[in-house]
Amino acid sequence: MVAIKLERNYTKDEILTMYLNTVDFGSNAYGIKTASKTFFNKLPSELETQEAAALIGLLRAPSAYNPVKRNERSTERRNTVLAQMAKYGFITEAESKNLMQKSLDVSKYTPQSHDEGTATYFREYVRSFVKEWSKTHNKPNGDPYDVHKDGLRIYTTIDSRMQHYAEEAVREHFGKTVQKQFFSSMKGVDNAPFTGLSKDEINKSYIQAMKNSERYNSMKLEGYSDEEIRNEFNKKVEMRVFTWQGSRDTVMSPWDSLRYYKFFLNTGMVSIEPQTGHVKVYIGGINYKYFKYDNAVMGRRQVGSTFKPFVYASAMKDSELSPCSTLPNTPVTFENYDNWTPKNSNSTREGEMITLKWALANSVNYISANLIKNYTTPSAVISLARRMGIKSSIRAVPSICLGTCDLSVIEMAEAMSTFANRGTHIQPVFITKITDNKGVVLYSSKPQSNVALDEQTSYLILDLMKGVVESGTGGRLRYIYNVKKCNSRKDRNNR
Repeated sequence: MVAIKLERNYTKDEILTMYLNTVDFGSNAYGIKTASKTFFNKLPSELETQEAAALIGLLRAPSAYNPVKRNERSTERRNTVLAQMAKYGFITEAESKNLMQKSLDVSKYTPQSHDEGTATYFREYVRSFVKEWSKTHNKPNGDPYDVHKDGLRIYTTIDSRMQHYAEEAVREHFGKTVQKQFFSSMKGVDNAPFTGLSKDEINKSYIQAMKNSERYNSMKLEGYSDEEIRNEFNKKVEMRVFTWQGSRDTVMSPWDSLRYYKFFLNTGMVSIEPQTGHVKVYIGGINYKYFKYDNAVMGRRQVGSTFKPFVYASAMKDSELSPCSTLPNTPVTFENYDNWTPKNSNSTREGEMITLKWALANSVNYISANLIKNYTTPSAVISLARRMGIKSSIRAVPSICLGTCDLSVIEMAEAMSTFANRGTHIQPVFITKITDNKGVVLYSSKPQSNVALDEQTSYLILDLMKGVVESGTGGRLRYIYNVKKCNSRKDRNNR
């Protein structure tokens, strides 16, 4: 009955197309296009006849006829397909015999993996999302959707051009500049790359890194004790390690490799379109294959002075303060917190009356402390940050005026986008919709938004933050990347 219904609704070509677009070819390759890329690094239209025959042949048993692992059996199966093609007139007997003599070349075999390619961390984030989504969404027959086999189409917000430029920038900045500077700074340093930690603390860090490794978890599942695993970690083995010049084969103990990887600096980057919440760029680290930890979403670091705009916004929204308002650049003491008195990083213009714009541009700690003590409160700052999208735990203490809280990259991007969107916060969007193989929409994003800050204060904070790049601590961006000031409305519109 199923066959009859299929024949009534679809042509033979349509049935074959639907099958070939979703069937499992093994090696984590689903669909003919992916299989062609995996085994021969070609498009389906570029396959030679004997290569196409090999792919069709392995469908009977993808593992048994895998051309990489079982080339001889795969070749025999390919020849069976070629003989059938000759039998039914798709090729001649002579062509069939000639093709059977050819060896099955899989030297360009490229296994499918999320470890390499563009937007690897983003793809893993999407995979996790769809995996969870599939648990609560079923096909018409009641079975849960399978992202690999059901021909789902997932529409994401990522901008491939922006993503390419961002990844290129990370390689250029980290690989050629920052990492080299760090290597140089660590020469001759005891316990490098750690500083300021005791030997016990350093050893605990290595042990934790060992327990987070795939090697440790695999051995643990096989029943090895911690002592046995540690002994294995001290034995030298052949391995491939990450370098900024590409992967390199070497020999070292897994324990030494833990220290080797501790020397690498990592990063995260997220770019959000403020008006829509669409995530256009997503980088979770320098190389997903070797550094699985996602610094964009999972990682939290002390944000420092980048948190100060929230303090300024909280102070300005309920007062008459403006970028031109002046406050004394003098020490501020918090008596209820053990007489804590934050200090400036330098003595420039200390004792003078300075504008809020100059203070934020030059990251003056005295002014931030003054604002959180006399014009707002830690709780009010945290409340504003929450409305703007920051979810991490923040202690309601005066020191947050210096950015002592640990936040993620995406939280900061989300909150900063609220300033750019005139005070309206929009929750980040990664996937716009999911459809089945016929285009029926199964999921569509519904961005959640809320008014976090009034439009006037948002505008004033943006004006303050421009000063950081135009004349303050971020001024090096202008001369390194030739960023020009926008002095007129025409300039701003052009940019």
